[in-house]
Amino acid sequence: MTPDETPDTSREPASGVYYALAALVGAVAGFFGTLFHLLTDKAGTWPSLLLPHLDGPVLYLALAGVSAAMVTLSVALVRAFAPEAAGSGVQEIEGALEGLRILRWKRVLPVKFVAGVLALGSGLVAGREGPTIHMGASVAKAVSDAFRLGTRDGRGLLAAGAAAGLAAAFNAPLAAILFVIEETRRQFPYGLRTYSAVIICSAAGAVATQMIAGTGPDMRLDVAEVPLLWLPAFLVLGAILGALGVAFNRALVAALDGARALAVTVSPYLLPVLVGAAIGPLLILRPEATSGGELLAVSLPGMGLPALTLAGIVVIRFTMTMASYSTGIPGGIFAPILALATAVGVLFGTLLDVAFHLPPGLVAALGVAAMGGLFSATVRAPLVGMVLVAELTGSYDLLVPVIFTCVTANLVAEALGGKPIYEVLLERTLRLAGTPVRPPHEDAPPAGEAIGGWDERERRPQP
Repeated sequence: MTPDETPDTSREPASGVYYALAALVGAVAGFFGTLFHLLTDKAGTWPSLLLPHLDGPVLYLALAGVSAAMVTLSVALVRAFAPEAAGSGVQEIEGALEGLRILRWKRVLPVKFVAGVLALGSGLVAGREGPTIHMGASVAKAVSDAFRLGTRDGRGLLAAGAAAGLAAAFNAPLAAILFVIEETRRQFPYGLRTYSAVIICSAAGAVATQMIAGTGPDMRLDVAEVPLLWLPAFLVLGAILGALGVAFNRALVAALDGARALAVTVSPYLLPVLVGAAIGPLLILRPEATSGGELLAVSLPGMGLPALTLAGIVVIRFTMTMASYSTGIPGGIFAPILALATAVGVLFGTLLDVAFHLPPGLVAALGVAAMGGLFSATVRAPLVGMVLVAELTGSYDLLVPVIFTCVTANLVAEALGGKPIYEVLLERTLRLAGTPVRPPHEDAPPAGEAIGGWDERERRPQP
């Protein structure tokens, strides 16, 4: 029996009640997610308070000091009250859906919110979607505990809350639903009740978000249709992104391992201080190297930057993503992946334009398609990548090129031995916690007794 199961007191409410609970969770998760978004945006304006009063070296020292203090305080809150709130939180939810991790919502929810505002407001290269997904699941766990839901209903509502959190982060309810279907394919307890709850919860989260922050794509980009003649370019881009996605995942884990070694041998606060101090001045000197990158992704395709500058942005975004995530703050990787991918796509298009003189708008189209491609290669959820790009940018005319890019990136990542990043992070979390992970083919329950999952590959004995 796993710690989150309560067979003596659990109950199964009527379907109507369960759906009402899903709507409640979605609305509350949407409120928290949108409030988090607004507060992080507001917190990120703090450099403007210093600019009128300071200049020169004193300004940069002040920027470094404030940013370092915000990052360090964020890490301190996480370490003191909720260590599991570090990072994205998606792997914690997947672990909870498998019964391998306990979601302690009473401490995760406030720590993820406050520490997340500090971390993202400091300028670190991290996304808001990780915290909102974790907070959405925490809201679901609170409701599940209050109504003493059974294991299956409770885990279904947990996944639904996570979907609502993602819907609130990007105003992308359909991508949020598909995220549960594709990302938690091994853990989600599929059934009419639970599946419907995910849809209801995600829609309610989107409604709450739109009531507070308005409607429309979160990262609108107007891109022209792509002539069919140029579709092979998206296949090549997908192959490049597939290799980059594998490198991204391995570099992220290596950065986490390096940060842990530094924390054990020196201090857990040395890296947060150093990264925060580096980020502060960059907010003024190189703003493209800071923050989640949503604004960068929107503006980059139309800036007409030279290839060398774009290559520099790619390198610095990649490096700062690794450094920021490894500090141990609450923050996601969706937004950094999208910004990095856009820079790679625009760089590829710029180089291609030198050789072939691309038609107008194709460079921007490559930048948009790259978002889905790198997402597919790292998260290994190509269907989510396709829909997320469409909902985020409103570029529905690019669906076919995006599909080409996402599928190619996913296949190349698979061929190179890449694994889904959240699966890798969960395995790492369990290993560090000393939790044994049973291989899927050992002692597996009969198919009729399995709580969740539909990925047959995970249910078959592996050679």
